[in-house]
Amino acid sequence: MTDLLPVWPMLSAFLLASLILAVTPGPGVLYIVTRSLVQGRRCGLVSVAGVALGNLGNALAASLGLAALFAVSSLAFSIVKFAGALYLIHLGVRMLRNAPADATVCMPEHEPTGRIFRDGFVVALLNPKTTLFFAAFLPQFLSGEAAPVFQGMLLGSIFVTVAAVTDSLYALAAGAAAPVLHSFSIRRAARYSGGGLYIGLGIFAAITDGREKH
Repeated sequence: MTDLLPVWPMLSAFLLASLILAVTPGPGVLYIVTRSLVQGRRCGLVSVAGVALGNLGNALAASLGLAALFAVSSLAFSIVKFAGALYLIHLGVRMLRNAPADATVCMPEHEPTGRIFRDGFVVALLNPKTTLFFAAFLPQFLSGEAAPVFQGMLLGSIFVTVAAVTDSLYALAAGAAAPVLHSFSIRRAARYSGGGLYIGLGIFAAITDGREKH
């Protein structure tokens, strides 16, 4: 296992770069924070797990060469990109449709844990920019002494672990603010703003041509 890791100076640089990139808010972080604010800390942490698994899938795909396909095939990239964008819009529409209309309802509606996990997984997995990010980022820390595929998988897994930790901190912080949403008017506004955020992220993903990290 240690043979697959870069020497310590390079490994420490990789960990530092991973931490900086992980704490930088992107659509994945915004998705997790929105879940946490609207539905509480538990739902936010479940979303973190789903996003982490989706990101791990992207890291493995990048290591296996799927990123190379995205880099040379605009059609393949566009298909996955628009699928992810449509799913984000679907989540936003679903949240808007589920916005409470009865002031007697005092608690946020809780979705099944499996659905929350699935949504996070799909949102992260259907983001080809993340695969391309791994394809561009990971090779900077590979050595010629071991198979690049296995090195990429290991480093990608480490990055996803770091991101899962920072995403969990975002979820816990947002979840701590969630009790104020027991107020009906504030909770309703949060659902509408959250649904609008998902739809906005979907539209942004669809119209953006850049292939940078999520």
